Amino acid sequence: GVTNFFRDPAAWEHLKKEALPALISGCAPNQNLRAWVPACSTGEEAYSLAILFKEALEALKPARNVTLQIFATDLDSQAVEKARDGSYPANIAADVSPERLSRFFIQTERGYRVAKPIREMVIFAPQNIIMDPPFTKLDILSCRNLLIYLTSDLQKKLFPLFHYSLKPGGVLFLGSAESIGTFNNLFNPLTDGGKPCLYRRTDSPLAAELVDFPSAFISPPPTHNTKIAKPVANLKTLADQLLLQTYSPAAVVTNEKGDIIYISGRTGKYLEPAAGNANWNIFAMAREGLRYELLSAFQNALLKKTVVVLKNLTIGTNGGTQTAEVFIQPLKDPEALLGMVMIVFMDVAAPAETAAGKPSSQTRANPARKIAELEQQVEKVSQEARTIREEMQSSQEELKSANEELQSTNEELQSTNEELTTSKEEMQSLNEELQTVNHELQSKVDELSHINNDMKNLLDSTNIATLFLDNDLRVRRFTTQTARVTKLIAGDVGRPITDIASELFYPEMEQEVREVLRTLASTERQVALDNGSWYMARIQSYRTYENMIDGVVITFTDITALKELEMELRAKEERLRELIEKKE
Repeated sequence: GVTNFFRDPAAWEHLKKEALPALISGCAPNQNLRAWVPACSTGEEAYSLAILFKEALEALKPARNVTLQIFATDLDSQAVEKARDGSYPANIAADVSPERLSRFFIQTERGYRVAKPIREMVIFAPQNIIMDPPFTKLDILSCRNLLIYLTSDLQKKLFPLFHYSLKPGGVLFLGSAESIGTFNNLFNPLTDGGKPCLYRRTDSPLAAELVDFPSAFISPPPTHNTKIAKPVANLKTLADQLLLQTYSPAAVVTNEKGDIIYISGRTGKYLEPAAGNANWNIFAMAREGLRYELLSAFQNALLKKTVVVLKNLTIGTNGGTQTAEVFIQPLKDPEALLGMVMIVFMDVAAPAETAAGKPSSQTRANPARKIAELEQQVEKVSQEARTIREEMQSSQEELKSANEELQSTNEELQSTNEELTTSKEEMQSLNEELQTVNHELQSKVDELSHINNDMKNLLDSTNIATLFLDNDLRVRRFTTQTARVTKLIAGDVGRPITDIASELFYPEMEQEVREVLRTLASTERQVALDNGSWYMARIQSYRTYENMIDGVVITFTDITALKELEMELRAKEERLRELIEKKE
């Protein structure tokens, strides 16, 4: 948290005379430059950069219409709040020249406050530079005296990130005890001699894989290489596994798309890996004679939610054939297997007429039976073709329906887009109206401020103590001269006047105030103070512009001198009366 204005003045002066003029001169008219000050602490560094930019902009001839937006961030939220307030003690005069104090600061009771034009150039926000995303498209990045607190590994990750955040030709401003290290390919120093603090981003491309963003800065927690004790094998478990591997049928469990999730037993006689990229779909791995029938039966089982059995399938193996039965069962229980399909393969004996892979004499002698088998196969193929055609027609109708729904959705989106466009135009119009109203209100506020100042000076110039009370006799406002008559302070506003101590000998004041509120008739009375002073107290009703009664106004005029003259006149009159009586 150690920071102050214009820390290391020589570096700031070089930034003002060399780096900033070059950046401003290269800008287009009305361009907005962007700067980032990470680890800004209580804001001195960010405000220093804003002041230097103002001075550098004014020094350029001819003047250029260029602005600077500074993003200042820090991990400490309390420091950010203090920086956002912009109030600093009087001892900043040791770091800020009198000229800058008069131009860019406003003197307050407790010290100095940053002037509004400088304050509006800076946006403060809490941020952790090693965990939160960085600001990008920057012209200036001022990271001073932060890197010295970070490890070398973290520094090596930050410099490529700074290079990514800056625009080509952007300026990196480091502390006097910091340097870019081995990253000469990313930044070039702006100074020829001495220890550089200013660097310019090079245009050399940076490989994307070299940039680590903050989410990658945090190392995973260390893992301990603890040895996991192997569970002691159970005799029953080993026996069950042996029985399942030796005597249970081969089976696989797939999802509804046919992707294999689990394999039990030896399925090599029925499935084989497909050529090309690895594919664990059962339809791609099914052997010859199984693929087509399996696909049809699989879809039928999913559709009807029942077990489908394929009998006497002749499946091709490596150089031969085998006969098998396949059971396809959609799974319902347990809940973890819901929606999956179990396919079981079982070997069966080949039919007698085709045993040993040769036609029997009965088959050769009975061609009519062979013709009947071929006709059955043709009928089966025709039925499957009709089923496929019906499914295709059904799919086509579903696609048409989906297309109509998409068209309807597209029209709704177009309508919504038009409504949003209209709403945007209305919001723009409303925004313009609000800006106009805001300007009018600001004008009214300024006018009211001037009127208040005029009224204050008018009341002070009359040298008349004036006290404003509301209808409940609570103090609303009073002039500074009132303190000589009553013991009012600023904290008494809102308190009943009857609860406040006073040097006035005026016990009838409350009664007379209520009488004025009732009758609206003014009243006057001479009242004395404990110190011998005399005042003329005048009470009259307080009227608004709408001619409404909203309290009373009490004025106290000092008549001590008149009272003394009156007493002298009475004394002289009494002496004259005594002289006349003696002569008589």
